[in-house]
Amino acid sequence: MMLDEAAKRGANVIRGKAVKPLLGEDGSMRGVTMRRPDGSHEDIEAEVTLDCSGLATFLANQRVTGPKYVGNYDKQIALFSHATGAVRGSASSGEDAKDNTIIFYLKKFHWAWFIPIDDEVVSLGLVVPTATFQESRQTPEEFFRSTLPGINAALARKISDMRLVEKVHVIPNYSYQVRRFCGKGFICVGDAHRFIDPIFSFGISATLREAEFAVPHVLAYLGGKGRNLANPFAEHMLFCEKGTDNLEDMVDLFWEQPFAFATFVHHRYREQMIDAFAGRVYPSEHQPSPAILAFRKMLKRTREYEHEDDYSIPVGSRFHPERAAIWEPNSPISTTEEWSVARPP
Repeated sequence: MMLDEAAKRGANVIRGKAVKPLLGEDGSMRGVTMRRPDGSHEDIEAEVTLDCSGLATFLANQRVTGPKYVGNYDKQIALFSHATGAVRGSASSGEDAKDNTIIFYLKKFHWAWFIPIDDEVVSLGLVVPTATFQESRQTPEEFFRSTLPGINAALARKISDMRLVEKVHVIPNYSYQVRRFCGKGFICVGDAHRFIDPIFSFGISATLREAEFAVPHVLAYLGGKGRNLANPFAEHMLFCEKGTDNLEDMVDLFWEQPFAFATFVHHRYREQMIDAFAGRVYPSEHQPSPAILAFRKMLKRTREYEHEDDYSIPVGSRFHPERAAIWEPNSPISTTEEWSVARPP
């Protein structure tokens, strides 16, 4: 949908897949090599390359960026599909509105979503620890059908007559963060450098906002500004990190203390949380707000941005001293650099 809209607005769409980066002698990005649908290859040169590859994290996997860290929710798995026949609300507005997006929570790290797509189709998603799925020894569809109703009785009633209209998709180990995701000649946007957790569907909002914020920096670079800097987009990178850190603090408090989170959202910080859920989480938008600062206090967390090597190590990473204990403690990989080398490109 967004690609079609970009084309309507004048973007030149070239069909193909980026297969490797083009690097200058100084290590700067100067474009990509792409493979066309017919199998032929072509070098596409550009002064600035924007990596919008999402979960594929193209530039991170090609080692153009800094290391890619696992995040706090890396041992989760998401299964999702589209369905018809689901029961919706009966009102035109309010809590029982027919087009409401609903999150169903069972317990920590076990939840589901119910999102109307059009008048007939809803998106249904299930998120659980990967081990739970593996231990079931079921196919993705079998597990999806058998587990989804058990998340919540109200959800079970809504989907009792559901009919899946596409296959069940699976995304495992989805939580990560890329270090130094901007540099000379490139910017990673949205999920191409960081994904926390899909619980509040922040991904598309964060991606669109980051793209918006990148525009003046790209224009300035094309106009000659910062050409001699090691990272011409360092200011933009820190700006985006601060915004996503605010989102991470929200998600972490939701999972760690859901009742306190509900109190903050519905009563103590209602207006500020409406702003946050609308995607207004960046430094230019009066953030971190008192709500976010309260979240950090409850999480016993501080955010320091004095040194890149500190702020770019995610709190959720198993390489961070505050790592949540959901990773195997006996992993043979002890450093991020080892992990980066161990991962296939």
